[in-house]
Amino acid sequence: MERKPRGVDRKAYYAVKMRKAAQLLFYRRHSIPGARGWELRRRVGSDYLKVINLLNEYLEKIGLMVKVVFEEGGQPENPTTEQYDRARFYITLRDNLRVEEAKMVGWRIDDMAALCASIAYIISRGGKVQRKELEDLLKSKIPEWRVDIDLNKFIRLGYLIEDENGQVYLGWRTRAEVDQKKLIDLLFEAESKI
Repeated sequence: MERKPRGVDRKAYYAVKMRKAAQLLFYRRHSIPGARGWELRRRVGSDYLKVINLLNEYLEKIGLMVKVVFEEGGQPENPTTEQYDRARFYITLRDNLRVEEAKMVGWRIDDMAALCASIAYIISRGGKVQRKELEDLLKSKIPEWRVDIDLNKFIRLGYLIEDENGQVYLGWRTRAEVDQKKLIDLLFEAESKI
């Protein structure tokens, strides 16, 4: 078991652990950013939740935050150690992106629109929809040849999940990055102006 030093050594101890946690969260492995709780426990130590809280305070100064996305979908009232171990820890922006900033992310504006339409449609259908139904919606919004490419991209990146029956759900990354209530409010606001 690792001994935690006191005083000045304690700051250095947690600085090293924060650096390890930040490296794990910032560097992408495969196409999925972030890390699972068990990965943080293995790399940082059993006190990884305290280290994440310290890292979160540090990141706040530069407009970032560590978001925890649980497998179950929502935020459990009192998460257990096992739930934290299975959860995905992910660094995201503290504030929303402005249009000018969104362009720098590397997404085409029509891809972002397709993702927003997909998320809103799935929410409006109670959290799940047949892929064919979603494809039909997107064909009326974007060029038909982009529909399959975009849906596969959204699934690969974790924004959507497709099961073996062709049902499409919101993915972990949508829960981490998208303020779903605000998205729906913005869509209602835009529709009222038309």
